[in-house]
Amino acid sequence: MRLSLNQATIKRATVAEAVDVCVRHGIGSIGLWREPVAEHGLDKTARLVEEAGLRVSSLCRGGFFTGVDQREALADNRKAIDEAAALKADCLVLVPGGVSDRDLIGARARVADAVAVLAPYAADAGVRLAIEPMHPVFCADRGVVSTLGQALDLAAPFPADVVGVVVDALHVWWDPDLPAQITRAAGRIFSYQVCDWITPLPADVLLGRGLPGDGHIDLPWLTGLVAPFYSGDVEVEVFNADVWAADFSEVAADVVRRHAAGWAACG
Repeated sequence: MRLSLNQATIKRATVAEAVDVCVRHGIGSIGLWREPVAEHGLDKTARLVEEAGLRVSSLCRGGFFTGVDQREALADNRKAIDEAAALKADCLVLVPGGVSDRDLIGARARVADAVAVLAPYAADAGVRLAIEPMHPVFCADRGVVSTLGQALDLAAPFPADVVGVVVDALHVWWDPDLPAQITRAAGRIFSYQVCDWITPLPADVLLGRGLPGDGHIDLPWLTGLVAPFYSGDVEVEVFNADVWAADFSEVAADVVRRHAAGWAACG
């Protein structure tokens, strides 16, 4: 699989610096985030990426559908779809949202309702919506969709070229039903993201991602499951305070080495 560097892995880098790092280290694709893109300027970012010859493997993020009043969320997601179209992103990642009112069943229903509203808009814009199931530890605050199977159930009513899923190693590696669900996901895997599960976990569990090869996930095994059903970019997405504090050019070089070594630890 071709390598992509998610902008979150080098969080301190501006859009221009992130693009430059990818070009200098031979990384052909970048995963962008909406906030730094807005700061740099949407049209300016689109031109910069195109002139650099990079692909945009994903735009993060849409979603957060679980509030009782969805009007604001739907408006923001339509804007995100427009941004993904302008950037020619391979997909818009949807983070479902957490439990805002202790009603887990209702929150999951609101995710389904929102996807149903947004799917036609995304299809008209030529944008693919990628639902990201999240590790159960994030169910309360970020992701009421906890398994790949649940995400596929949400995607199933819609065309396979419009609504699909993200396979993020951190979020799915623990699932005993994962091999069967990845097979089921054939044609709907829009993004494959890798990092590692490290222990001990930090106080902020969100930052418990390590560089590939530094933790407990068998990434060669997982990639072997995904590869028959996915030909896009493999995107390295790491939220980690130590990684963020490091020189981002060195981080990018390390990511390239680890990818070439099949995710063996090279640090």
